[in-house]
Amino acid sequence: MDLSTDPKLEDFRAEVRAFFAHDFPKDILEKARRGASLTTEDVRKSEKALGDKGWLAAAWPVEHGGPGWSLEEQYVFDEELERAGVPTVTPMGVIYVGPILYTFGTDAQKERWLPGIREGREGWAQGYSEPEAGSDLASLQFSAVREGDEYVLNGTKIWTSAAQHADWIFCLARTDNSGKKQEGISFIISEMDRPGITVTPIITIDGKHALNQVTFENVRVPADYLIGEEGKGWTYSQYLLGHERTSYARIGGKRKQLAHLREIASAVPTGGNSRLIDDPAFARKLTEANLAVDALEMTVLRVLSAVKDGGAPGKEASIVKVLATTAAQQITTLYLDAAGLNGVRGFADSVTPGWLADDPSAAFAAPGVSTYFGTRAQSIYGGTNEIQRGIIAKRVLGL
Repeated sequence: MDLSTDPKLEDFRAEVRAFFAHDFPKDILEKARRGASLTTEDVRKSEKALGDKGWLAAAWPVEHGGPGWSLEEQYVFDEELERAGVPTVTPMGVIYVGPILYTFGTDAQKERWLPGIREGREGWAQGYSEPEAGSDLASLQFSAVREGDEYVLNGTKIWTSAAQHADWIFCLARTDNSGKKQEGISFIISEMDRPGITVTPIITIDGKHALNQVTFENVRVPADYLIGEEGKGWTYSQYLLGHERTSYARIGGKRKQLAHLREIASAVPTGGNSRLIDDPAFARKLTEANLAVDALEMTVLRVLSAVKDGGAPGKEASIVKVLATTAAQQITTLYLDAAGLNGVRGFADSVTPGWLADDPSAAFAAPGVSTYFGTRAQSIYGGTNEIQRGIIAKRVLGL
């Protein structure tokens, strides 16, 4: 992929940048800038603004309502979205379940669910992990029992992102226990407000509500909420996970964080006339983080270049997942380093009333710490980095 030689691509970049600068909701951008949690109404407003423009389902093919962009255009769009500080699009709808529906669903299922996803009118959650089935997802025990024209769902899903905002949830459910554990899994959908569903918030260490536990007790859904064939859910889940693991890259956002850190380091004094940017240890870490993002970007471009129209990233997506999450952790650790070094410098004055108001770290320390805590989980969710390295060794390198 060559992003530098096509003038039409730069025209496209200018169009996208102008939309985010002038037409995207300013109140949403401000909340995102402050690191404030978004309400369900905020999420809908943000994603509907993209949907109204026809840009929410950026990677979808034209025949399913997507804009029909090239891979280069999709990449530029993601860069500009991140650069503008637009809240990350909730991936469960447009990135995860949407491609499953238009690839494996019936015409009736596509007609029913795709419009609400691509227009940003309906939110989705992903029911994969369970209390006893995380990295070993094939051990899941969440059950779907066929009774006439319905399935009866029982079990618990955990670490369910954005369930508090969702109208629908797609679940991996065990429909057969007789063979290999991967063979008895099916892909089933449910409304979130069905009788028998309970959502319990999981508040993370930074005080935010992003995760949930979702319990199903004799929840009945129509049989046509089964996507594809019964027993083929594991195959569909692997198709989905390729999209999920490449979605972690977020190159534009990482570049923006690095630029912000350079600004901070150039402004924060460490004593005398020196600045944080002159500290050799900090400068080395900042350079290493830049190199990590460069390596991530080149890897993403290689993976995307190998994707055919409408296809899914393959097993190489595991490489992207590992590089993206480790780079994110490198970057957010630098926010703690910057705040910590400046805190040591200012400690003698910390008992003075109002001392924090004049401290250079005041504007970035709190959101920086919150982001740091958030990225600790990135190397766990979506398949732990240890599991991904095993996949790389066996399926990519053939070891």
